[in-house]
Amino acid sequence: MKFRILTAAVLTLLFFWLASPALAQIGKPFIHDPSTIAQCDGKFYTFGTGAGGLISEDGWVWQPGAVRTGGGVAPDIIHIGDRYYVTYAKGGGGMSGGHASNVYVMWTKTLDPKSPDFGYKDETLVASSDGTEDCDAIDPAFLLDPTDGRLWLTYGTYFGFIRIVELDPKTGKRMPNNQALNVAIDCEATAMMYRDGWYYLLGTHGTCCDGSNSTYNIVVGRSKKVTGPYLDNMGRDMIKGGGKMVAYASGRVNGFGHFGLLDLGDGVQKYSCHYESDLDQGNRSVLAIRPLLWKNGWPVGGENFKEGTYEIESERRGYALELIVDFVRMAGRMRFGAAADEPIKPVASQVLADVAKDWPAGNIEVRLGDYLNRPHQKWTITPVANVGGYPGSPYFKITIAGTDRALAATADGEVITVPTFTGDPEQLWRIDQLTDGTYRIMPKVVPNSKEPLVLISIGDSTPTLAKFDPKSDNGRWNFKLP
Repeated sequence: MKFRILTAAVLTLLFFWLASPALAQIGKPFIHDPSTIAQCDGKFYTFGTGAGGLISEDGWVWQPGAVRTGGGVAPDIIHIGDRYYVTYAKGGGGMSGGHASNVYVMWTKTLDPKSPDFGYKDETLVASSDGTEDCDAIDPAFLLDPTDGRLWLTYGTYFGFIRIVELDPKTGKRMPNNQALNVAIDCEATAMMYRDGWYYLLGTHGTCCDGSNSTYNIVVGRSKKVTGPYLDNMGRDMIKGGGKMVAYASGRVNGFGHFGLLDLGDGVQKYSCHYESDLDQGNRSVLAIRPLLWKNGWPVGGENFKEGTYEIESERRGYALELIVDFVRMAGRMRFGAAADEPIKPVASQVLADVAKDWPAGNIEVRLGDYLNRPHQKWTITPVANVGGYPGSPYFKITIAGTDRALAATADGEVITVPTFTGDPEQLWRIDQLTDGTYRIMPKVVPNSKEPLVLISIGDSTPTLAKFDPKSDNGRWNFKLP
């Protein structure tokens, strides 16, 4: 985080599924410089600049209540063993203290402020800047290397270099005789992650703290070594200002900053950040959670699922989810060999009124079939208010377009449609985008089951509910506009 307005170069932004406003967390998700989101005893926690932070029961509805001592700016969290390490900085940022700053690490056994095990210990200085050197020691962030268990910390702002140091994962203290290394410039609020043999350095680029005029965006470089060099997709070194775009303003939200990885498993990765300005929230800085996709070895900031009417297409074969109802043929025969001067008369599409009068009144089963843009294959997906949610999104209802007939899970682990949406938990659906861009569709509740089941295709034409297999296309779906 920085407190002065900086001039950033105009960037050419990659275009990715724009067109409607982004979903924002609900409750009171007001925060600046959020830490990586941590889970503790079934709840989600994030800390921000200043005192305290946010807590959520489900990752969708956020309220104040997280407790962090030390004050300062731009904290981060990591869970190692039986400890939650928290890092933050004091000073710097270009205000009255200039660029002299200190980075601290402390730990607690729980993030729950009501637990008897809660309490921060061993506040330790791990990095600093003297105000004249080419570094401003704020905006720290952790990486626990999954290949060897070593713990790293990056820090720095636009005023000079981004640096990396090694910490002791058993204590959170700086490793003896460990020298800070320069890895990037022209960014701040960095974060790191590891995937498939690559280390990724994500930095926040652009201007900060200017409300709706903030240009914060998130860029990335990668390296085979944790200490760099970090190159972008064009081979530009981040220590020379390189960086591939990951996430940027869209709709009515501006200033994406402070990336944090939220890995939910089974091929679902999301990232947290703040919007410097959410126009629908009175221009406040708010917490955001969005899908993280991967393309050609690079992270891509995705969009949360948008309500609308879709074909629900199985990745397994490409067939569409549909009601099992009598097929109603459209008028007309195959035409060929017509005279060249014969007038062309468009044929009207089949609509709901043409077919729905003959559908059964009770429950109707579903299957997968060839898509023909027919009413029994079109599904309207709408967020449901006041029923909670999951990280980054509310629950949705899935109904046949133009009707209240809703998709539901059954106690037998199957899927049917019921005549009317009632809001029962088995009629609420979680829609997570996977890292390859396809989707996982999961009922909030399967009656008489405690297992997390998802919608799958066990055969080319047979949908059901089963455990998700991230190595199979059976549980992957696409949503296409009809």
